[in-house]
Amino acid sequence: MLPPRRVRRVTGPLLVAALVAAVALLPALVVVAVVASVFLPGRLRALRLLALALVYLALEVTGLVVAGVLWVLSGFGRRFDTPASRAAHYTVLRLLLDVLMRVAQRLFALRLVTDGESWSPLDDGTPGSTNAMVVLSRHAGPGDSFLLVHTLMNRDHLRQPRIVLKDLLQLDPLIDVYLNRLPNHFVSADPAVGYGSEEAIADLARNLGEEDALLIFPEGANFTPQRRTRAIQRLRDRGLLAAVRRAEAMRHLLPPRPGGVVAALQSAPHADVVLVAHTGLEHLSTVRDLWRSLPMDKTLHLRWWFIPAADVPRDETRLTDWLYHWWETIDAWITTTSAAAQRAPDGRGAGVPGMPDAADVLRSEPS
Repeated sequence: MLPPRRVRRVTGPLLVAALVAAVALLPALVVVAVVASVFLPGRLRALRLLALALVYLALEVTGLVVAGVLWVLSGFGRRFDTPASRAAHYTVLRLLLDVLMRVAQRLFALRLVTDGESWSPLDDGTPGSTNAMVVLSRHAGPGDSFLLVHTLMNRDHLRQPRIVLKDLLQLDPLIDVYLNRLPNHFVSADPAVGYGSEEAIADLARNLGEEDALLIFPEGANFTPQRRTRAIQRLRDRGLLAAVRRAEAMRHLLPPRPGGVVAALQSAPHADVVLVAHTGLEHLSTVRDLWRSLPMDKTLHLRWWFIPAADVPRDETRLTDWLYHWWETIDAWITTTSAAAQRAPDGRGAGVPGMPDAADVLRSEPS
């Protein structure tokens, strides 16, 4: 059960106190991290994780302080719905995400590769790229989600994402404050809370402008074998045997839930669709995963498919079949990309046949 908003707001002052304590104890924390790193696998694992944690904490506090300033400037919250207020909030989020991604790439020697001749929001000038967008992405943990949102918002394209995400993410104070001020939808695990998610998603999609991108994760959760088994069983219980067969053939993805996608695409017939596949951080879903798997020294792969609005079906039956087709395509891409990465002799990931090599790597821009 998610605590009420007034209770969640207490975490803001607690974060400030935590940051002050961390700064005061920084010399001792560094010594402990260096000593711990001697006994842990990888290069300076504990020290790198400490650095990431401190940066994340500092960004949280900075973002909350700026949020307070924006609250005052917006007439104590009365003008949050104005274009200027929304633009200011998106700008702050973009800058914070930019710092976080740059730090993560440098700390953990991460490389980002866009595979194939795929469209991405980085490709200004692509026909149709200035239309409103509905972005459908695999669900692969917070690491890949941060990466995707950062790519949509970065300086090359400046999209304003509207995101459909789990309500438990409001336990993060920064996400809670900013995303509740902007047009987003938090999906509750309790269907009795609020009105239906499909109606809320339709509302988000209806007035999408050319600077907007509605981001949906049709799987609804990160992939695990247990979730895959339960999802397939739900399809079987509903008598959807064709969907069961298609879901069983996918090895890396949960079967997509078409309800929210159908609601969005029927409410925004003017919007282009971008399908997103990515792999590299899907195993990082918990703090325990971070501890076991970092530092990484890995290549992260992204693949985008651009579908013009005119080529997107709008009938519910055809849309469901269309969505399953693309999820099968993404699953096959993940299989191929993961296999190529495992064959790489240096462990950093190899290029897929017909895809770009290191010359096409998108690195962080110099500070």
